[in-house]
Amino acid sequence: MTATVSFRPATGERAGSVRDSLPPEVSTAVDRAAAAAPVISATSPRERQVWLEAIAQTLLDHRDELVRLADCETALGRPRLTGEVERAAAQLRFYAEVAVEGSFLDLTVDHASGTAPGLVRLKQPLGPVAVFGASNFPFAFGVLGNDTASALAAGCPVVAKAHPAHVLLCARLGDLAVEALAAAGAPAGTFGQVVGFDAGVQLVREPAVRAVGFTGSQAGGMALWRLANEREVVIPVYAEMGTVNPVVMTPGSLVRTSDIASGFVGSFTLGSGQFCTKPGLLLAPAGHGVATAVAEALAATSPAATMLTRGIADAAGAGVSALVEAGAEVVARVEGGGEGWSADSVVLAAPSAALHAGSRLLEECFGPVAVVVEYATVAEAVSVLGLLQGSLTATVVTDGTEDDPDAAPLVTALARNAGRVTVNDWPTGVAWTWAQQHGGPWPATSAPASTSVGAAALDRFVRPVSYQSVPDPWLPAPARTSDPWQLPRRVDGRLELG
Repeated sequence: MTATVSFRPATGERAGSVRDSLPPEVSTAVDRAAAAAPVISATSPRERQVWLEAIAQTLLDHRDELVRLADCETALGRPRLTGEVERAAAQLRFYAEVAVEGSFLDLTVDHASGTAPGLVRLKQPLGPVAVFGASNFPFAFGVLGNDTASALAAGCPVVAKAHPAHVLLCARLGDLAVEALAAAGAPAGTFGQVVGFDAGVQLVREPAVRAVGFTGSQAGGMALWRLANEREVVIPVYAEMGTVNPVVMTPGSLVRTSDIASGFVGSFTLGSGQFCTKPGLLLAPAGHGVATAVAEALAATSPAATMLTRGIADAAGAGVSALVEAGAEVVARVEGGGEGWSADSVVLAAPSAALHAGSRLLEECFGPVAVVVEYATVAEAVSVLGLLQGSLTATVVTDGTEDDPDAAPLVTALARNAGRVTVNDWPTGVAWTWAQQHGGPWPATSAPASTSVGAAALDRFVRPVSYQSVPDPWLPAPARTSDPWQLPRRVDGRLELG
């Protein structure tokens, strides 16, 4: 019988193991979710809010235990992990509030008029969702993170796949969630979890699964996307995969080169460079020594980079070698040092001519690694940006005023290929708000119109259905004129608040 083994990144020592789920256990978890789906779908958002609040509270009640376990398996540090538990609880509550507000269901009523029939349009939950959480945020993007929280809020049961990088934590989180949901009155099967690589493959192939949420590497996301598209009934995969996330300095920003260099280093080494929003490419005006300034800032910081897994550490080292082979040169390197799975923090420089279709320089190097590329004119910078892959974020740094003449055209250029554009704000860190967009053009995500963070995250797990000439008693409860869920609705083109 196989098991998923957990390790301590700080030392490389074994921390424990969890038995992998057997095929019948995976099928049972999905069957339980499928049985619960119609009950959850018919449950009002206010009742689901109670369930999500219960999960949030149990996270906070077990915060110290969970942080100790997470730090053992991730080496991310107790201060950061404590804050992340609090963030995860706040996310659960936020998505519940979005569901209660109700506009995500897009209830629309057109009364019969002349030859036009009466129509009622309402978005409805898809059904069981398979969630594959991230290694780098074990709480905020883990098995009880954004994907699970938004799916439950939208009215879908979840079957999560435990992440091998922190499988002990996943097992404990799953147990806590099941207990909290049962105590809050949620039906059995609202949340389930499976363990093991093969269990994850089977989970995507299970006929009753209706969508997949994923946060992680491009290779992992693409593998799930292919599995979902090979099914007899194809299902959507919402994979957030991340890419280079460029930063562009305007010519006017050179007056702040030292501060920008320090901020850039802080951003690309944050969390040992293991953020999906890590900026990996800095475009800077030529001839002003920006790469040297970044190198000096890195040397002054001397970050110690402990990676989440041996595979990530090895890939970071191999990535630097590949970047050099593609035409970059190392400007500064700070050794990771210490025991366990460490990686060097590296600044490289490359000529703009080395950035061409198919170049490794256009791809993400996950870890504390960044490349500085100089441009001669803003037009050249815009041309380089046109070569980049779609990204989650893109950043413009300016002279610090609203009079920088080059900022606006660069913002426009970056918006063509990124899900979120920031100005004089480093992109690492993603707020869960109503206006947030955490997604981007392919291959940053597999579904560019979606977001995995923010109020619109619920949209991934519902689909619209129109009812034509259907008597009011036969409509789904929230669409009836009695308005039991107090949803906002658009009636004959006019918006009415619930």
